[in-house]
Amino acid sequence: MVTRVTATPEALEWIARLARKHGPLLFHQSGGCCDGSAPMCYPRNEFKLGSSDYILGEIGGMPFCMSVAQFEYWQHTHLIIDVVPGRGSGFSIESPEGVRFLTRSRLYEPDEEAELEKLGLPPRGDTLD
Repeated sequence: MVTRVTATPEALEWIARLARKHGPLLFHQSGGCCDGSAPMCYPRNEFKLGSSDYILGEIGGMPFCMSVAQFEYWQHTHLIIDVVPGRGSGFSIESPEGVRFLTRSRLYEPDEEAELEKLGLPPRGDTLD
């Protein structure tokens, strides 16, 4: 089954560590403010999603979202969330830990594109519990 977003083992370790410390989390792909186009990680109850966001999937059991407008640019790419040493300049929760999440991507293969076409658009952010 094709997915829109996955995470590296290292990123999954950091997600688990941050969740133990802060509780449930939510990722939102930044659209260019603050730390460029980095994925921002927030305590889940501190970021409000709406109908202008899509939920692309989950990484480490946490929702990964992006704006509907930004999805237009990224919809043909599979996102791979990684973690690297260094502090980002945004408001992401991992920043004080001396690491930052990073989005890598690859284009979908034709068979993956066909499967995604059948699945349709991702659910909107206002459907998240």
